[in-house]
Amino acid sequence: MAWIALVFAGLFEVVGVLAMNRLKEKKDKLSMLMLVLGFIISFSLLSVAMKSISMGTAYAVWTAIGTVGGTLVGMLLYGEPRQPRRIFFLALVVSAVVGLKAIGGE
Repeated sequence: MAWIALVFAGLFEVVGVLAMNRLKEKKDKLSMLMLVLGFIISFSLLSVAMKSISMGTAYAVWTAIGTVGGTLVGMLLYGEPRQPRRIFFLALVVSAVVGLKAIGGE
């Protein structure tokens, strides 16, 4: 259950980042609400996950999901560069998280 909470924590971090970008473009109440709720839910779920998963592993996975998710959303929705090098380094982030999970014993 902790790992599910952690994955959703990372996904809601992406929601918060998307809302930040939206707020930059369009300063409205919905954007602010998305930003606040995205990060509140993200931090709350991270806290739940850290009751069972070590802090270092949980934080690494959470930030990796946010990093990869934010970058992919930027590429897919906002026309950010899709260079093979960027995709390679995103794959390295994902493989590092998989490695942490594999050796972490959690």
